[in-house]
Amino acid sequence: MIGVFDSGIGGLTVLHWFLKELPEYDYVYIGDNARAPYGNRSPETVYEYTRQEVEYLFNSGAQLVVLACNTASSLALRRLQQEWLPQHFPDRRILGVLIPLVETALQTTKTGRIGVVGTRGTISSGAVTREFEKRRVMVRPDLAHMEIFSASCPLLVPLTEEGWIDRPETKRIMRHYVRELKQKNIDTLLLACTHYPLLYDHFSAIMGKKVKVIDNHAIALSFKNYFERHPDIAALCRSKSETPKRMFLTTDDPERFSRLSSRFLGEQIEAHHVAVL
Repeated sequence: MIGVFDSGIGGLTVLHWFLKELPEYDYVYIGDNARAPYGNRSPETVYEYTRQEVEYLFNSGAQLVVLACNTASSLALRRLQQEWLPQHFPDRRILGVLIPLVETALQTTKTGRIGVVGTRGTISSGAVTREFEKRRVMVRPDLAHMEIFSASCPLLVPLTEEGWIDRPETKRIMRHYVRELKQKNIDTLLLACTHYPLLYDHFSAIMGKKVKVIDNHAIALSFKNYFERHPDIAALCRSKSETPKRMFLTTDDPERFSRLSSRFLGEQIEAHHVAVL
């Protein structure tokens, strides 16, 4: 079983592509809606919340957990992998979503001028910029020049969680957040928050045809490659039944979660409430 974790509903944009590219696996998704958003919380708080959710998923049978939350990937992933996992679940895996997005952006850009939008926590951590610098030599050794321009967009997560995706207020706020990026002549925009693909069409329209917006399909393709390279882990996560399991959990209102989630996945789901402490 694969566990997918996000602070809210945004990780469903990752799960959506997983179900298309890797349908043969069992999945359990948990959204920590009761404590969302994570983007404005301290690094220590993000770490502790993420650890609790990951532990719950492992205890629920997940062999591998995907942190489908860029804030958690930026602020908690490395510490969980290096310190917590070896002591508590040495036979399990925790992976983030940041590296596939960065590598795809590097493969896409022609000018080396890349924009990044994310939560305040993700942007202020510097994790995205560090990942670009680390991956550049491996992915694009031919890229003579690279500049990363970042913008934090703290209101977009709560707006998407409220279902305000197509409201004119949301579009005005988005234009305000990216106004400086539009002046930097970027040719690629990385959405470094899993909620933001819900606003993909708006980002594309605001940035214009010359800017390629990177979405979460890249994450699923990267994990597909990961399982091909690690067949032992794939075998542990693959469903043993003809109909793979799909479980949806939330720390807040399950009816509201189900209503919002259905529009993102394109199918009706039934979420269940859990208390994770």
